[in-house]
Amino acid sequence: MKFKLFAFISLISLNTFAQNVNEKIKLFENNVNHWNKLQNKKYTLKERMDLFEVNAVSIAVIKDYKVEWVKAYGFADVSEKKLATTQTLFQAGSISKTINSLGILKLVEERKLGLDDDINNYLKTWKFPYDDVSKGKKITIANLLSHTAGLSGHGFGGYAKGGTLPTTIQTLDGIKPSNSTAVRSIFEPNLKFQYSGGGTTITQLILENTTGEKYEDYMLNNILNPLGMSNSSFNQPPAKEKENLLATGYNNEKEVQGKYHIYPEKAAAGLWTNPTDLAKYIIETQLSLLGKSNKILSKEMTAKRIENNFGVFLDDYNGVKYFRHDGGTDGFICHYVGSMENGNGIIVMTNGTSTLLLNEIVNSLASINKWQNYPLIPQKESISLAIKKVSKENIDKGIERYKNLKKTKPNDYNFSNETELNMFGYALMKDEKIDQAIKIFSLNVNEFPTLANVYDSRGEAYFTKKEYQLSKNDYQKVLELDPTNQNAKDMLLEIEKFLKK
Repeated sequence: MKFKLFAFISLISLNTFAQNVNEKIKLFENNVNHWNKLQNKKYTLKERMDLFEVNAVSIAVIKDYKVEWVKAYGFADVSEKKLATTQTLFQAGSISKTINSLGILKLVEERKLGLDDDINNYLKTWKFPYDDVSKGKKITIANLLSHTAGLSGHGFGGYAKGGTLPTTIQTLDGIKPSNSTAVRSIFEPNLKFQYSGGGTTITQLILENTTGEKYEDYMLNNILNPLGMSNSSFNQPPAKEKENLLATGYNNEKEVQGKYHIYPEKAAAGLWTNPTDLAKYIIETQLSLLGKSNKILSKEMTAKRIENNFGVFLDDYNGVKYFRHDGGTDGFICHYVGSMENGNGIIVMTNGTSTLLLNEIVNSLASINKWQNYPLIPQKESISLAIKKVSKENIDKGIERYKNLKKTKPNDYNFSNETELNMFGYALMKDEKIDQAIKIFSLNVNEFPTLANVYDSRGEAYFTKKEYQLSKNDYQKVLELDPTNQNAKDMLLEIEKFLKK
């Protein structure tokens, strides 16, 4: 009788839990911007996906150190009418750096690597070419993991499927078929933060030189499998047996050529995964911090990893800490965040390019689960989306609409962030509408004349159009505003070659 009573009570508890979770999901799906006090209108998730031109969204929510719910929305591939499921795999982009750090730090704990040693102590097939820029200071593995090595190579563009891929050494030296510049010092190590996917690529070579294994094989056997991330892989290109699970990337409405790009820079951008698998990583990290699990790293190393931003970024909101990382490749963008305490987390992966939708989703879910001190910053409506439809028909009318809305409704739209127009300009460039893109970038320059990034973007557009003198003028302005900008230095050298012809 007691057993029956206990079973009955347990059944009620389970039903109540399921009901609460379903109510949360319903609120999220029907009013995704419920948390945003600057927006009065209710929007469903579907409406926001349509507005931001994102075809698929996959989500996992963690509560009390367990996955609370997982769900996928939309199409993994539109032309094939393939629905996204919770098993669908997405390109994780720079979230690869998070998982990579586990592999490197595992070798540190095994005393096969030293965090504070010169990286050339472990590089056998290639040596980092120190020069006067590093001022005699040696780069360490800790520098590479925390982006304090002072290196070039922010990110990578990927390669078309079926094409010739560069070796890791060719990538590091900027030798064809590599499509990126050489990874070199742009200032001395330990001076300041400088995000460098190039630096992460050096850790990829260090791992292979140390273990004697292919990067993807070592990570599968020593990191992914122990974490239970059974669907994830660093294989580039992806294994044939995974093909039916892969999402197709989209830049707004346009499908990425070949459906996705290949990233031989595996440690920096090569991970294919889904929110369910990434949730296992977050939970393991949280349990490791409590000393309750050590599948990969010890409690001490896990804490050191987060506190020193080794493959993660740590945020402290009035004493409440969260660790996170973003990821983006051509046609994909994603984000994860986990709490240092209380076992909360969110993973969102999409086959689109809208960081705005990503932020809305994370804030909505954090609000629903009442995350402590998490900054739910109200967002105004996107001005680039407000002028997009008109701009596609007539770019001048789109710019006119921008100016009119800024005059008549300055508080309704986001006019304060240069990335709004910047992303729109790049979307036009991807559609090969260079003249229209230049007009949007020029509007951005007029709106934000003190920001180097707006000149960098217009300079790139002018270069694409072969307007080399105008491109040179913009990149010189970039260096005036940001003297350490390596991309501007590289582009000016490239431009001089064309001007001398």
